[in-house]
Amino acid sequence: MINSATKLFPLWAILLSTLAYLAPTLFTPLKPSLFFLLGLVMFGMGMSLKANDFLLIFKSPKPILLGLLLQFLCMPFFAWGLSTWLQLPLALASGMVLVGASPGGTASNVICYLAKGNVALSIAITTFSTVLAVIATPALSLLYLGKQVDVPAMKMLMDIVKIIILPVTAGIIVNQLFGRLLGAARQIFPLISVFAIVLIIAIIVALNHSRLDSIGILLVSAVALHNALGLLAGYWLPRAFGMDQRTCKTLAIEVGMQNSGLAVALAVKYFSPAAALPGALFSLWHNLTGSLLASFWSRGK
Repeated sequence: MINSATKLFPLWAILLSTLAYLAPTLFTPLKPSLFFLLGLVMFGMGMSLKANDFLLIFKSPKPILLGLLLQFLCMPFFAWGLSTWLQLPLALASGMVLVGASPGGTASNVICYLAKGNVALSIAITTFSTVLAVIATPALSLLYLGKQVDVPAMKMLMDIVKIIILPVTAGIIVNQLFGRLLGAARQIFPLISVFAIVLIIAIIVALNHSRLDSIGILLVSAVALHNALGLLAGYWLPRAFGMDQRTCKTLAIEVGMQNSGLAVALAVKYFSPAAALPGALFSLWHNLTGSLLASFWSRGK
């Protein structure tokens, strides 16, 4: 029963997203629960990990370094290239580059967990990319857009600590101390994670309802291609370096899923409301494609 419900993850995401678009007022009041929902999922992830998982990751840092390089070299370049090729207006092109220059998003950790990827590696890359974004995002914005942006470094780092580090650490501690006693209870966490991420996607759709109304087919094409190129590069380049399947799908998810919320905030502050459209659409799109991949890969593909 639990396994069947988990495998229908993409269907629940599409259905609830459609409902959120048609009736956004049902979900917008739930905005304050976003951090709690992510924290709950991160705690569940911690329950599936041990401290040794992270020690093994740092003993062989090659996947982390490759993930960071792909994140900050490929994604902004893809965004710029697609914007040029599709001849997007300047505002939309700026928004695309901001999405590409942003670090990995916390939702990638959830998708990696559901896809049976290397969660410890996923968390490490998200954390390090967020730290590097303090320098990388402004530098890449200046390179591709000719305009410097200020990244809210301390807020982002505190969010990482509150949303990822603390709940995951709590989960690891509980697993270390009471793992044997909670064996059966841990099996329900994937279902809780599915429920949480589906609700998160619905809330994001509802909060961006007015922006999504303004999106045209050209921007949809640009965002879809950007996400697809990130997923493909994140999977096949590590594959070319001889990395195993679990690592490759983890890097695909990390590279293809961006902190689009940061891109929206920077676009509104430094450019225009129109520049926020790519980030708003990416927030929905990468969660849906991530859900589909998680469902596919969780079957052992």
